[in-house]
Amino acid sequence: MTVLASAERTSDFTALSQRIRTAGLLDRRPGYYALRLSLVGALYAGGWAGLALSHSLWFAVVLAVAYAQLALVAHDLAHKQIFRGRRWSEGLGIAVGNFGIGMSYGWWMNKHTRHHANPNHEDEDPDVAPDILVWSTRQAERATGPAKFIGGHQALLFFPLLLLEGFSLHVASAGALGTVKRRRLESVLLYGHFAVYLAVAFLLFSPGMAIAFILIHQALFGLYLGMTFAPNHKGMPMLTAEDELDFLRKQVLTSRNVRGGVWLDVVLGGLNYQIEHHLFPNMPTPNLRKAQPIVQEYCEEIGVPYHSATFVGSYAQALRHLHEAGAPLRR
Repeated sequence: MTVLASAERTSDFTALSQRIRTAGLLDRRPGYYALRLSLVGALYAGGWAGLALSHSLWFAVVLAVAYAQLALVAHDLAHKQIFRGRRWSEGLGIAVGNFGIGMSYGWWMNKHTRHHANPNHEDEDPDVAPDILVWSTRQAERATGPAKFIGGHQALLFFPLLLLEGFSLHVASAGALGTVKRRRLESVLLYGHFAVYLAVAFLLFSPGMAIAFILIHQALFGLYLGMTFAPNHKGMPMLTAEDELDFLRKQVLTSRNVRGGVWLDVVLGGLNYQIEHHLFPNMPTPNLRKAQPIVQEYCEEIGVPYHSATFVGSYAQALRHLHEAGAPLRR
């Protein structure tokens, strides 16, 4: 897919931005975020309190949801959707990410910023690096290490692998601490989280039950978080150095929205409006739903394909793509 960017096409995004600004959709939503932060904080605190009082493994499920929702809040903080200023966004993001869920904010910010700059780019997007899975037949033909052995059957293994995503985030975060800007602060908060988390688990439960709690909690956290991000780009066109797209087309053509009601907005943290989020990453989450028809109508006007699917349909497309991408490894 090679589409040359031109002055005319570059202005397409400017025209769309004007419509969005006129509609007031880039304005802050302090009331919404005050309520959301309160509810997520209550769920998080309530999960730990319930675990301490009941010693029930069911609260591992509650805390998996709380961790994922807290991660989605950290995502909004990183994009300055909640506060305009960097100081509050970064400060709260580091606290929530590192101490709240055990994920390095600086590491994730670097990774996610590169993803937004070049979504689904085989060489530039870290989210489609062929470390474990392959995302194109080109990557499959050059696969080495785990990807070479897993890639051929990756569609079948996709959901089981998501159960490891929570553990992977913790390991990657710890390994990246030497590269982040606020290394000392992030290290103290991240390892503080690990210490408190393990201490609580082994104080509340016998060793066997503590390990069971950790496995259930982290597996479900990884599954939930992975399923939140996976439908958005997987199965959409992959870009290479040969593709020259302007900003609007680069973001729209590689993204997919997930159709659903308000309940899906809550479960996926607004990331079901992935096209709008990629075009306007600092747009507050509740405004994405309002921006969606404006963006879709504009894309239709200028002849840019706008993709959406149901939640199940999005996964069908993603898994079909994974199966096809791994074909060279099944020969």
